[in-house]
Amino acid sequence: MTRIDEIANNIFRISTYFADFNLQFNQFLIRDDESLLFETGMKGMFPLVREAVSKIIDPASLRYVAFSHFEPDECGSLNDWLALAPRAEALTSIVGAMVFVNDGATRPARGLNNDEIVQTGSHRFRFKATPHLPHGWDAGFLFEETTKTLLCSDLLGHSGDVSAVTDSDVVGRFRDTTNGFQGGPLAYYMPYTPRTESQIRELASLKPRACATMHGSTFVGNGEKALLDMGVAMKEILG
Repeated sequence: MTRIDEIANNIFRISTYFADFNLQFNQFLIRDDESLLFETGMKGMFPLVREAVSKIIDPASLRYVAFSHFEPDECGSLNDWLALAPRAEALTSIVGAMVFVNDGATRPARGLNNDEIVQTGSHRFRFKATPHLPHGWDAGFLFEETTKTLLCSDLLGHSGDVSAVTDSDVVGRFRDTTNGFQGGPLAYYMPYTPRTESQIRELASLKPRACATMHGSTFVGNGEKALLDMGVAMKEILG
């Protein structure tokens, strides 16, 4: 089942739980003058996500499709959205546009520089380029400045069929999930680089009130502390 929850003003979490992975796959729809979808889900999820989006906006009116980095759960159905919504434009980093989207997508992407602003109407998004956090060199995040919501992809991600939002120990959940990957093929799913600590500090300095992770509950509370504590856990486990 796919669940829809409003986690901030006109920011909707669309979540589907896959028991085989014991993992939720979340997308975030921002309803605005120029609506934005952050993360698409895998290509096979497109009918589920499209149906959920249709309960909030006309899917064909979607203006932006954004994602953190090239990966199936981030942008697997990008071309389906571009076909459905004639005005839709992909948003990614400059590197992401260069190394993937402008070749693999049916329309060119808008490549964003670090700290570039995208205004969708009442919402204002700041793009933060974060190479190799959480994964590839094209990675980045969107921070919505009016609600102080960080769309943070795999950061703070955790397993389980969990609640839409939480104010409890999301870092503990992240630590348990990441520890559970050790010894398996996902042991080093997040590279720890010489820039990781400073990148996390920069994200934390935004002082988000909500950290909307792609896997698991959105954390609502002191996002600065949660991200800094997550950084400590990442260094211990992955560094």
